[in-house]
Amino acid sequence: MSNDDTKGLFTDGTEPRVTAIPLSDVDSNASGDASVGQLVSNASSQISALVRSEIELAKAEIAGEAKKGAVGGGFFAVAGVVALYSSFFFFFFLGWLLDVWLPTWAAFLIVFVLMLVIAGVAALLGLKKVKSIRKPEKTIESMQELKGVVPSGSAKKSSQPNGMYT
Repeated sequence: MSNDDTKGLFTDGTEPRVTAIPLSDVDSNASGDASVGQLVSNASSQISALVRSEIELAKAEIAGEAKKGAVGGGFFAVAGVVALYSSFFFFFFLGWLLDVWLPTWAAFLIVFVLMLVIAGVAALLGLKKVKSIRKPEKTIESMQELKGVVPSGSAKKSSQPNGMYT
C-alpha cells in the first residue's frame, strides 16, 4: 500500500488507520450563489460520503480485531491439544505411582478402570444433554397450520372442488 497518509484510509495489514474523511469541499459555491436544491444535494452527498467513510473505518477496525481473535483461537486450540496429550502422561504417572504400593499389573489395571469410569461419566452426561433436546414445537405447529391453508393432493381437491381462491 502507499505510504501517502494524505489520501484517506490505509492499512499495512496489522494496524488500520484513517487519516482523512473524503468529503467534498464545503465552500465550493460562493455564499448566496447556491440554490436550496444544490445545498440539499451537497449535504446529502457529504452525509453519504461520511457514512461510507465511517463504514470503512469500522471494517478496518473489525478486520484487525478479527485477526487477533483468530490467532487467539488458534492458541487456545494448541493449548487444548497439548493438554489432551499430556493427560496420557498423567495416567502413566498415576500407574507408576501406584506401582510403589501394588504390583505393576494391578496399578495399571486401577488406572484403566479409572479411565473407563471417567469415559462412562462423560458419556452419561452427553446422553443426558442429547435427550434434553426438544423438538421445534412452534415450527411444527406452524407447519400444521400451513397444511390446512395450502391445498395439496387429490384428497384436498375433492373436498374443495373449486380450489382455495374461489
